[in-house]
Amino acid sequence: MKNILVFGKDSYIGTNFEKWLNKSKEGNYNISSISSKDDEWRKADFSKYDVIFCLAGIAHVSANKKLEDLYYKVNRDLPIEVAKKAKAEGVKQFIFMSSMIIYGADGKIGQFKIIKEDTSKVPIDFYGRSKLEADEAIQKLSDEKFKTIIIRAPMVYGPNCKGNFPKLKKIAKILPIFPDIENNRSMIYIDNLVECIKQNIDNENSGVIYPQNKEYVSTKSIIEAMAKAMNKKMHFVKIFNPILKLLSKKINYINKIFGNKAYDKSLSGDFSYCVVDFETSIIECMK
Repeated sequence: MKNILVFGKDSYIGTNFEKWLNKSKEGNYNISSISSKDDEWRKADFSKYDVIFCLAGIAHVSANKKLEDLYYKVNRDLPIEVAKKAKAEGVKQFIFMSSMIIYGADGKIGQFKIIKEDTSKVPIDFYGRSKLEADEAIQKLSDEKFKTIIIRAPMVYGPNCKGNFPKLKKIAKILPIFPDIENNRSMIYIDNLVECIKQNIDNENSGVIYPQNKEYVSTKSIIEAMAKAMNKKMHFVKIFNPILKLLSKKINYINKIFGNKAYDKSLSGDFSYCVVDFETSIIECMK
């Protein structure tokens, strides 16, 4: 029986992780959660847990300089404190949710950005820097008795998720046409992510992991799959491509939609954790 604590109660990933383990056929998990939004965790006895899954952090990106100190406090200092407490109290495995954002900006339209093991980590804002500093500090705590897993996840999506994915869903529902641009992105469906985490707990692994769906996807393929799930006809046109390509050189938000950013597939293991294929995942999200 594995005793697991999710640090980040009511978080999207944490809630889905709990559900996934609770319906697991093995059933060898005793899972509980605690809030990261107050100091009650400092009084908690971590010694009774085999694994702590740390999801503490501010998930959204902000350019507001007034929030910089808060980002470092929540995204860097808090996870490091939790990890040190876990190690001091004999927890065997600590899992930290890092992010693909530590590798910097998305590649522009037509500029394919494939991240490999030796790719430089060049975050472009304090959100990315705070995640990277926590990521690297927690790795340094790892030893034979205290194993750390760092999850450098790409965009996570699933039913009722937040972020950019629901925005694409709205676009697919409203627009009759969409730009025909080919781009490559790594993403991971929530069920595939939580299965990946489960496997790393079962195998008592340590190290940095780069989970992703088996398939790279383009924004066009996401919209196309969404339209198909709605039985809606979507027309893809190239007329806007030159304008979008020009704008992508100056406006980073264009690259968040049509740009490129993907992990080399050699980083992501055997993909045995990919229990849901891309098309099925989109159908599930559209229900």
